[in-house]
Amino acid sequence: MDDPIDIVLADKTQLVLTGLKQILGEDERFRVVATASDGERFLEAVERIPFHVGVIGWVMPYLDGRGVLTALRERDMPVSVVVYTGASNRDLPRQAMSMGAAGFLSKREPPEKLLDLVAAVAAGQMVFPKLDVRALHQDPLHELSDREHELLGALAEGLSNKQIAARFEISINTVKFHLKNLYSKMQTENRAQTVARYLTLGRSDDHG
Repeated sequence: MDDPIDIVLADKTQLVLTGLKQILGEDERFRVVATASDGERFLEAVERIPFHVGVIGWVMPYLDGRGVLTALRERDMPVSVVVYTGASNRDLPRQAMSMGAAGFLSKREPPEKLLDLVAAVAAGQMVFPKLDVRALHQDPLHELSDREHELLGALAEGLSNKQIAARFEISINTVKFHLKNLYSKMQTENRAQTVARYLTLGRSDDHG
């Protein structure tokens, strides 16, 4: 028999972790080597435990699925991740794929479907619901620079131009320059519209 596929699970709900661990543990193809209750603990597991596939929720405390995928990409950690979520946003599969996930499954599907999906991902496949791949790069957040991401977060906090300049130790003119570029990339006209669009791009997802 081939060596089992080592898996790390991350979900905000202990009941989900327990159920997944049991289902995967009953299949000799898999071995759950660690579980995590949030994204930060999942990243800690990535750094200290070798494994084949991570199965993560999308809505998690401290660091959500988006944050996990972003951190893995920024740290150049070649980890195959399956997003397993009950979040209702229909755009999530596209977002997860564009951010580097290897698979996606809704919790509305029978959990047994996760078994073959994880096995396929471990074999190097990508498994997603049917989606329009032409839309993969239409999320303007993927076009922003690191500084523009920082400014977007500051806008969402309600900071003024003066406060933003002080936080990042740049001039107000530089702030205005960055904001002009930010509005252009976000296809908005002002900070209120920009923050509103930022909040609608997957950040109001619910149900884990």
